[in-house]
Amino acid sequence: MLAFVVRLLQVQAVDADAYAAKAEKSRYLSVKLAAERGEITDRTGIALATSVDAYDITADPKLFTPEESKSPDAPERAAGLLAPILGTDAGEIAKKLRTPKSRYTVLARRQTPQVWNQIKDLKGVFAEKAAADRARGGPGTNVLAGVFQEPSSKRVYPNGELAAGILGYVNAEGRGGGGIESMLDKELAGQDGEVTYAQSGGRRVPTAGGTRETPAVPGSDIELTIDRDIQWAAQRAISEQVAKSKADRGYVIVQDTRTGEILAMANAPGFDPNDLGGADSAAMGNAALQDAYEPGSTAKVMSMAAVLEEKAATPSTHVVVPNRLHRGDRLFKDDIDHPTWYLTLNGVLAKSSNIGTILATGQLGETQRQANQVLHSYLRKFGMGSPSGLGYPGETPGILAPPQKWSTSQQYTIPFGQGFSLNAMQAASVYSTIANGGLRIEPSLVRGTKGPDGRFTAAPAPRKTRVVSEDTARTLATMLESVVGDEEGTGTKARIPGYRVAGKTGTANRVDPELGRYRGYTASFAGFAPADKPRITVYCAIQNPTKGSYFGGQICGPIYQEVMEFALKTLQVPPTGKGPAGLPVTFRPAE
Repeated sequence: MLAFVVRLLQVQAVDADAYAAKAEKSRYLSVKLAAERGEITDRTGIALATSVDAYDITADPKLFTPEESKSPDAPERAAGLLAPILGTDAGEIAKKLRTPKSRYTVLARRQTPQVWNQIKDLKGVFAEKAAADRARGGPGTNVLAGVFQEPSSKRVYPNGELAAGILGYVNAEGRGGGGIESMLDKELAGQDGEVTYAQSGGRRVPTAGGTRETPAVPGSDIELTIDRDIQWAAQRAISEQVAKSKADRGYVIVQDTRTGEILAMANAPGFDPNDLGGADSAAMGNAALQDAYEPGSTAKVMSMAAVLEEKAATPSTHVVVPNRLHRGDRLFKDDIDHPTWYLTLNGVLAKSSNIGTILATGQLGETQRQANQVLHSYLRKFGMGSPSGLGYPGETPGILAPPQKWSTSQQYTIPFGQGFSLNAMQAASVYSTIANGGLRIEPSLVRGTKGPDGRFTAAPAPRKTRVVSEDTARTLATMLESVVGDEEGTGTKARIPGYRVAGKTGTANRVDPELGRYRGYTASFAGFAPADKPRITVYCAIQNPTKGSYFGGQICGPIYQEVMEFALKTLQVPPTGKGPAGLPVTFRPAE
């Protein structure tokens, strides 16, 4: 009795506050209130990524102990009932329900209301059975009494694969796992709140008073520069051609030449962010920004820009192009064998002559070393070797070595697009720079954000850099018209009735990333329209086509034509008709 009295005094008097605090802590349970994730929309407000109501299915493991549940196998019985509904392993659920010294565990996240309704109906059935059992003097066991729900949300993508490479996805923790979802996760996620519940008789009772709940703050909506319709057209065109050519992958970029805004960025193959379990991990990125590859002849426009800007030649300058050209330790050739060509500088671009390009860029300095330095400076100004400015996760800046490190062969291959690498966005930006009068505008994917208060905040203005003069840009635009409009040009399949089109084909030897050597080709086409009043740039590239043609003009020219025509009509750009007589492509030896 003495020991009992001493212990009673200790519990009720000496340590009363400490035990009361422990009891209070045990009685109350604080859980997170998930913030609603912001929407991602296209430029017209159409939802590309949104959230719908869902539930996290949770449990209080203490209510599954033999003392509380009146059943020694309550975790196993409950797990057997829940597993078919939640689509998970019963053993894993039982393990969570047996978590020692825990009052809270998550059984499944972001379940549909239909799932919770099934569980709620089962809870009701077992509650009735337990009440009837207690009325007969039994234990009244309800094995699902400790299962609860918490409001949550589930990320959905209404358009399936459309723009998935841009959008990315949300991972199992509810955070952005790639793309815009990751890049702007902080803005989209908002701030979670918290609510405190009191435990009483195996039930949760919300506490009275506002001090026990901190409301969640919804995330901001993100408005992209993408036009959903143009994105759809680009994605359809590239997907069909990649499949037809049995290629590894391909990408199309559509850009507003005046603002730098990206209207479409499509990848093939893609993935459905609604079904990550069925997605190919190799297709879950954004290859248009993350692939580094050698561009080939589409890069010749930068070499020509340097030659014109430095006044080393004019479009009419005569260039005698032999069938083979010996430079350094290599013998260079064009894509096809030919007799000696008598071309103008314009003709070198129209016929995409590697040899002619080497000869033209050789005039950029008194020595080859000086010429290399000048060319390198222009490549840098066009954005080579630097991030595009998007700030996109995983984007490659490409590879451009300093001129003093160019190998003997690189000194002559870089002018025609081999020996350095870029991504598709960088390639498109080159042509947008020419279309915009020689002024480079950093590309942009985000127009602005709309906060929980409904206020729209425009994205910061992109940086602008003068690369070449307006005169040089206009001259290049005219020369690029010859590639498409002249019968001797390589881009005739990119013609669009009623519009003047400027563009350039590309067919590059491709470095196989697995073998580390050249194997296969990269086919591409880049250009803008209308050539006299540029509004839109379209760039297409297909990696390692293995069926049919592998030439850029043959397989990317038609994609350019299809996507560009759709974009022009969607944006209601009026036809421009036929332009003036083109620049000469060839000259007679006697001239």
